[in-house]
Amino acid sequence: MTGSPTADHFIALDGVGMIYETRSGAVEALRDISLGVRRGEFAALVGPSGCGKSTLLRLIAGLHTPTRGRVAVDGHIVTRPIAAVGMVFQAPVLLRWRSVLDNVLLPTELAGLDGRRYRDRARDLLRLVGLEGFEAKLPRELSGGMQQRVSLCRALLLDPPLLLMDEPFGALDAMTRDEMNLELLRVWGEHAGADGGQERKTIVFVTHSIPEAVFLADRVVVLSPRPGRVAGIHAVRLPRPRTVQARAAAAFGQLSLEIYASLTAR
Repeated sequence: MTGSPTADHFIALDGVGMIYETRSGAVEALRDISLGVRRGEFAALVGPSGCGKSTLLRLIAGLHTPTRGRVAVDGHIVTRPIAAVGMVFQAPVLLRWRSVLDNVLLPTELAGLDGRRYRDRARDLLRLVGLEGFEAKLPRELSGGMQQRVSLCRALLLDPPLLLMDEPFGALDAMTRDEMNLELLRVWGEHAGADGGQERKTIVFVTHSIPEAVFLADRVVVLSPRPGRVAGIHAVRLPRPRTVQARAAAAFGQLSLEIYASLTAR
């Protein structure tokens, strides 16, 4: 991920701005965002509340159209919702009357596909995240962390090359959040190798937590207060695979302080 997108970037945002029209007047959410994210990169976005992090994800997904500039994914200008993306939100957004397996299979129905062809894949994903044996359970029978695992499996079902994650673990307790961080990294790495050596998925991950961003990402993008602008881009050079011991490293603490300084600079 760099500050200046080029043709070889999987995601390229070039001079992107976003203004919402409201009853009380115009609200500028983003201003002059230029970023490039390489294929297979894990990018984290951090910034204060209301700085446009979620808006940026929606622009990449094609759910919104930028007021200025352009967004491209895999070399194509985004002008409408893109199909090759999985999205995970802060709330799992599971259908309470459907079983775990049927919740994971939901994207096949929305895409007009035969869900029976994806049942084995859905079961494999549930096994990958430690939910084998829970296929017939209803969401209310699962913990918050288990529900988010189901949500992650649903996002991965159609094997999209891009995952957009909007504070997916923000509502979890600290211990469960740590577990989900490790689970996400395991799935990100292991999933790539399980498909015959395919590249890792590209992930753009929104969080308010600096330590979470440093622990997960290859690079961390800091957004300024609204209107959101790029206040800093920080490479994370901690070795992979990441373990909880990485948080005790001096480099982890130093980078966290540098990101905090970018966040609080005026």
